[in-house]
Amino acid sequence: MTGVYNPNSINALQPSAVTQPKKITPKEAHSAFAESLKNAIDNVNKAQVESNKKTEQLAKGEIDNLHDVMITAKKASITLQTAVQVQGKVVDAYKEVMRMQV
Repeated sequence: MTGVYNPNSINALQPSAVTQPKKITPKEAHSAFAESLKNAIDNVNKAQVESNKKTEQLAKGEIDNLHDVMITAKKASITLQTAVQVQGKVVDAYKEVMRMQV
């Protein structure tokens, strides 16, 4: 017999064992969203700064690896494009919420 009855495994499926998500206040949600937004903008900025730094080093002759510079520049470009697209979607969602009738 391959399966063995384990009464504890059935208890794990009971509703009492399922944890309910923690309810957060609007202030906490606002703070969490603001922090996430700040982190995302910081990541975009870091990618741009790193790309600029490597491009300058290449122009000065301090870096010989053109591939690394180009990959860094492309990553920064994709990161910025993604941020712009997300910003557009957020603005669209905001406009849609504002059009809702309560």
